[in-house]
Amino acid sequence: MEYNVVNCTYEKHAQSILDIFNDAIETSTALYDYEKRSIESMVGWFEAKRNNGYPVIGLESANGELIAFASYGAFRNWPAYKYSIEHSIYVHKDFRGKGLGHILLELIINSAKENNYHVVIGGIDADNLGSIALHEKHGFHHAGTLTEVGYKFGRWLNLSFYQLVLDTPETPTEK
Repeated sequence: MEYNVVNCTYEKHAQSILDIFNDAIETSTALYDYEKRSIESMVGWFEAKRNNGYPVIGLESANGELIAFASYGAFRNWPAYKYSIEHSIYVHKDFRGKGLGHILLELIINSAKENNYHVVIGGIDADNLGSIALHEKHGFHHAGTLTEVGYKFGRWLNLSFYQLVLDTPETPTEK
């Protein structure tokens, strides 16, 4: 499949990202949200990514359509967690199963290394065996599962955490 890697912007990609998010909200447990998001919510989302130096990496089809994206953000907002990030990957429903998740996960890992993060964390619904297999293929290990922490589609959801420990940064500090 032909694609281009792009840095997503609000102006060009907000609506496409919103559409992918909203499909995930309505049809899956990839997001533990109940209500579709609004285009206004994307303003703050992109602003938070930009202000904190977090990438929004996209894959566009040959005709410029956003078909998948990935990003990361703080794992927790206390200073000692500054070397840990939590990532997310979303693929448009018409393009799943074509290896785009692998491409994006590699790009996220490379970005994390370049930005001197030490641990990349994925919070994955425990029933999402495809995402779990993807992460394990890229060296992530199961770090634990929180049982029945979410409720969606009339059932309790278990959230599994997978992590990849990187050899960066070379000299971590507490500053």
